[in-house]
Amino acid sequence: MKKELTCIVCPVGCRLTVTLGENGTVESVTGNTCPRGKQYAIDECTHPVRTVTTTARTSKGGVIAVKTDRPIPKELMMECMRVINRTTVTLPARIGDVVIANLLGTDANVVVTANMD
Repeated sequence: MKKELTCIVCPVGCRLTVTLGENGTVESVTGNTCPRGKQYAIDECTHPVRTVTTTARTSKGGVIAVKTDRPIPKELMMECMRVINRTTVTLPARIGDVVIANLLGTDANVVVTANMD
């Protein structure tokens, strides 16, 4: 089976073709102009991850920008959002403040990305 991807590692945006074996293993990657593109394709096909960027409620009724401090497995994104949506950030808050530690056992923290009093 072949899968088409666009590499997002750098601004070049190489069009990648990944050939997958019957058990889902990556047999080959073509179209990449650097080794990072090949690794991106392998990771994206075997264990895709995403950084979650969103907002959370604050103790004063508004919202504040938050994100995970590292990518989490893509399959956990919806559950991650459920956890964040149940969370209230106590103000004042500063960039880098941890809102949720070790989100869903991923070692990723949800951190504040904007200062708010």
